[in-house]
Amino acid sequence: MEKKILFVCQYFYPETFRGNHVAFHWAEEGHKVHVVTGIPNYPAGKFFPGYGVFKKRHELVNGVKVTHLPIVPRGNNKIMLMLNYFSFLIVGCFYILWHAMFHKYDLVFCQQLSPVMMSTPAVLYKKLRKVPLYTWVLDIWPESLTAAGGINNKYILGFFNMFVKSEYKHSDKILMSSNSFRKSILTYGSYEDKLIYFPQWSDGKSVTLSDFSLPYIPDGFVVMFAGAVGESHGMECNMQAALLTKEHKDIHWVIVGDGRKLEWIQNFVKGNELEETVHTLGRFPSETMPWFFEKASVMLVSLTDSPLFNLYAPAKISSYMVSARPIIAALNGEGGDVVREAECGWNVKAGDAEGLAKLVIELSQTDEELLKEKGMNGKIFYEENFTMSGSLKKLDEIMGLK
Repeated sequence: MEKKILFVCQYFYPETFRGNHVAFHWAEEGHKVHVVTGIPNYPAGKFFPGYGVFKKRHELVNGVKVTHLPIVPRGNNKIMLMLNYFSFLIVGCFYILWHAMFHKYDLVFCQQLSPVMMSTPAVLYKKLRKVPLYTWVLDIWPESLTAAGGINNKYILGFFNMFVKSEYKHSDKILMSSNSFRKSILTYGSYEDKLIYFPQWSDGKSVTLSDFSLPYIPDGFVVMFAGAVGESHGMECNMQAALLTKEHKDIHWVIVGDGRKLEWIQNFVKGNELEETVHTLGRFPSETMPWFFEKASVMLVSLTDSPLFNLYAPAKISSYMVSARPIIAALNGEGGDVVREAECGWNVKAGDAEGLAKLVIELSQTDEELLKEKGMNGKIFYEENFTMSGSLKKLDEIMGLK
């Protein structure tokens, strides 16, 4: 039965988040999907080519109607980031107030990343039109402000706490990307009957070689980090470990991605003369990642040590698993637990550069059959737990779309 679905998230295609798959899937299933989002500018902090306040504000993508609201781009400092956050909140609420008068949807879905305020337009529509709201929580607030932004002011945290309370209170179902979110969410109320574990996935797609030319990746033992390169991703630890393996010229640290920490990494590499062993390749489309992963000896996932980040199992773990590559998890908490449960790699504590360097050196000298075995363990675990088709089918059942 066809449904009209309002999808609210500050980020959407051509930005790469799992919500893209959700919206496109619903359109393929015959539902009418309208995505209300911002002008794409993540992670570089500037509008994508072809988009702007007066350009490409409305488009149809894979059968999905997309409205790009005018917002302030993220830029490269905290002031611009806050302006970015609040511009979507303000413009989004005004848009919904107007839009709700003329358009009735059967349900609202919110992919809640950072900031938590992006859920407010979805809550507003739910209150105005009295329809079910399903919220997929991928970031916990206000803890994210403390962990990533170093903000501890009780008044500031209390302000953002209002948005969190509203989100949980008005959501009919709260989908958690990590089981560890449960404790935090339940501090806001007796919401156990609302909570559903719904992790992220990897789509497992690739492109043919004729569609894509892989950049140069050196031979040797390749430790590859792929994805957003941000303040929370443990890059200080990774680069200190790379410095400790500097004399091992067969070990190469390859970073595929972009973000606010990339310039710091490049300066670190230059300042410590690591050009021979550390390689920053930049950002590439997500669908090309399997080609990069094939060149890796091990995949690296890392986070800084904080109570918040210990709650996360980064989505890239499932992407690494489907590629059948062994994983080094330089983090604490749920992410490391997943790697241990799947027996698909090795763990070191977040921030332990010496331990990471020692492990990489050992693995560079180990039997390749062990690496293959660990990689296959990950692929098997992925097929049993993290396929996109299985996850989307489960989501349809949760939301009564089947």
